[in-house]
Amino acid sequence: MMDLQFTLDFLKDLANNNHKEWMDTNKKRYLEAKENVIELVSEVITKTSAFDPSVSTLEPKKCLFRINRDIRFSKNKDPYKTNFGAFLVEGGKKSGNPGYYIHIQPGNNFLGGGIYQPPSETLQKVRQEIDYNGNELKSIIESKSFKNVYPEPHTADSLKTAPKGYPKDHEHIDLLQLKHYVFMRKATDKEVTSKDFADKVASDFKVLHPFNQFLSKALD
Repeated sequence: MMDLQFTLDFLKDLANNNHKEWMDTNKKRYLEAKENVIELVSEVITKTSAFDPSVSTLEPKKCLFRINRDIRFSKNKDPYKTNFGAFLVEGGKKSGNPGYYIHIQPGNNFLGGGIYQPPSETLQKVRQEIDYNGNELKSIIESKSFKNVYPEPHTADSLKTAPKGYPKDHEHIDLLQLKHYVFMRKATDKEVTSKDFADKVASDFKVLHPFNQFLSKALD
C-alpha cells in the first residue's frame, strides 16, 4: 500500500546523510520509498488517461528520474538528489513533448507541466504559434479555473526584451519572452500524504491539459 509519508521521511534522512555509505546501508528503505512514488505515478497515469489518452501506455517506472546526481560539472558534490521527480509524457522523458511533472520533496513538493528548457527550435515553434494564436493561449491560461490552480507561468531565465524577429510592443510580448513554457503549483507535505493525493494531481493535470494541447499543436 502506498505510503508517501515513508518516502518523505526517507528523503529528509537522505538530505542529512547524502553520501554513498549511508545510501548503501539504507538501500532497502530507498527502494521502498521509490516504490511508493511509482505507485503514485501509476495511479495518476490511470486517472490522467481518462482525459489525455497519450499517457495511457506509459510505464510508471520509466517516468521517474534517476536519484543519482550528475556531479561532473557541479560545485555541489552530493551524489544524490533529495527528491523524487516523475515526468508523464508521450514518447518518454527525452521526447521533448509537453507533459505532466510530479516533484516529491519534503517542504518543496510541486506539480504541473509543459515544456522545460526547450531547445531553440522548439522555442521558435512555440513562439510562432503564440504570434499566430496568442489569444487562444491567453484564453486558456487566463481562465478562472486555470488561474485558481496555476496563477503564473514559470518565468526563470525570461528575456528582458523581445525575441529576435518580434516587435517589442507585440500584444503577447510577456509570453514570447518566456524561455520555459511551464506552469507549476506547490503542494504541502500534508497534501502529499493525504489519501486522495492522486485524485488531486490528476484533477490539476486536467486543468493543465488544454495548455499542453496548445504546445503540442505548436510542435506539429
